[in-house]
Amino acid sequence: MMRAGVATLGLLTLWACGPIPVAEAEQVCISNAQMAQHPRGQVALGMDSSGHAIGGLQIGISSDYLTGRDPDAVYNSCVMQRSGQMPSRPFSTLPEAHM
Repeated sequence: MMRAGVATLGLLTLWACGPIPVAEAEQVCISNAQMAQHPRGQVALGMDSSGHAIGGLQIGISSDYLTGRDPDAVYNSCVMQRSGQMPSRPFSTLPEAHM
């Protein structure tokens, strides 16, 4: 009985890792391709209720950017890995590629 439960759990785990639809994979992979284009950052400035200045800085740099990988290649690879199919169109043709 215990073996059947373990086998079922294993099958469910494999099923959860299965391919997703191409359109869904494309949406998931856009951010990977954008990070390959250039670093992203965010600066936050403000004041707390007692008048003290507060702030923050966040910078994101991907290894794809550091190694000079082509954003289209990053996008293609990501979509293929997640869906098992090539994207319906290249990343460079998407509006998100020009942000």
